[in-house]
Amino acid sequence: MKFKRHKWRLSSSTKLPLLVLLLMGAISVLISERVLSRLSNGQEEYLQGLSSTYLDGLSASVVPAVLRKDSWEIFDTLDRMSPKNIRIKLVETIVTDTGNVVLAANKPLKHPTLSKLAAEFGSRFVADRAVLDVESNLGFRMRSIYHQGKEVGRIYATFDALPFLQERKNVFYTLLFTNAVLTLFIASFGFFAVRRMIAPMRVLEEHFLDAASGELKAISRDEFPKGQSDASRMFDAFNKLVESEQERGKLVQNLAREERLAGLGRLASGMAHEINNPLGGMLNAVDTLEKHGEKVTTRQRSISLIRRGLLSIRDIVKATLATYRPERDARDLTRQDFEDVALLLKQELMRRKVDFFIDLPSKRETFPNIPAGPVRQAMLNLCLNAISISKEGSDVFLTLVEDESYYNLSVTDNGPGLGEVPLAIIEADDKIQVPDDMSGLGLWMVREICSEIGATLSAKEVSSGGTEITLRLPISGKEVVKDAA
Repeated sequence: MKFKRHKWRLSSSTKLPLLVLLLMGAISVLISERVLSRLSNGQEEYLQGLSSTYLDGLSASVVPAVLRKDSWEIFDTLDRMSPKNIRIKLVETIVTDTGNVVLAANKPLKHPTLSKLAAEFGSRFVADRAVLDVESNLGFRMRSIYHQGKEVGRIYATFDALPFLQERKNVFYTLLFTNAVLTLFIASFGFFAVRRMIAPMRVLEEHFLDAASGELKAISRDEFPKGQSDASRMFDAFNKLVESEQERGKLVQNLAREERLAGLGRLASGMAHEINNPLGGMLNAVDTLEKHGEKVTTRQRSISLIRRGLLSIRDIVKATLATYRPERDARDLTRQDFEDVALLLKQELMRRKVDFFIDLPSKRETFPNIPAGPVRQAMLNLCLNAISISKEGSDVFLTLVEDESYYNLSVTDNGPGLGEVPLAIIEADDKIQVPDDMSGLGLWMVREICSEIGATLSAKEVSSGGTEITLRLPISGKEVVKDAA
């Protein structure tokens, strides 16, 4: 399985500073909003206080004139009480009766006496509260005039709010600039700091991805970070893991080699026995020919015996080569392969006194899309395992059943059943490590073969006692082997 590296994905050294940048931006917006909100409230409260002081004095002064509706006296009072030397600048002051009829104004040309106050102008005021208008840069304040608890008139005052709004704008731009500089500085510092901090993790990630792709290699000392003891310890631990895995790989190879050598030893012993039998007969036939070769009947019988012995030796050598020599062409499994396996098992069957039976589809000579080499090796290992655990005088069966998409190759014995380790090897979902106690190595090799050719391996107990191990071979297995190669 190969892991794809997406170059377009942001690395952690980039994502973390970006996250800090976004977080700082959100904090800056929140802080700016709160500061501006507090400033706006403070300015309105300040305007409220100053305007209240002015309007309290003015309303008390104009009460008699409002009761008499003396416009000249009201105008004179407005002129005399116009605020001087304060932060806010008075723009307009209008005194009306309860029906919003203008009694007097400091700008009589704009608001004529005894005229109705414009509704649009009056809608800008809120009862007894100062209001700042950003669009017109003005502040508005309205105060009712009371006499003996009864409203007798109203005062509308308009102030120049530009200094307040300008201050608010200056604060806004100051906050924006300060927060932007601070955010960029923190993000830049975070980028380089985080990049330096996680640089060892990126090296470790690259090596893990290489390991997942089958290129397991240790981290060189040149890649070790300087001054980061935690990262150095992780790198050391990874290198020890690589060393341990490489040693385990070598151990697996050695064990597999030893298993093959042990199998070859058993094979050589069986071959020696099988070859010695016809060789003995052939030597006797040669001696007979030397002594009685002039007799036609004796000569023909001796030559026939030598021929049969040579043919027997040829079959044994041919079957051995077909099983243990890597095949140069991915040929399909044939009926002859089953007969060869039976021939190779003959000596072991005789030694263990076990009978061996093969059950194949009667009309099949070739089994398409089933690779002969790996399947022969798997059959031989499974049969040797079944023979080794079978009791004397019992039977071992090799059966092939075909359905629509699979061949089910089964080996059945009459032994005591599988142990925990062999069963775990058979039921593994994918390739597994060699067993720790090194038992079940033959089954492990069969498991490796199944992984290579895309077959599945299963085991079950049979009702008569013993175990049935089945290789489920996909008919497209040949293509799987080619692809794996």
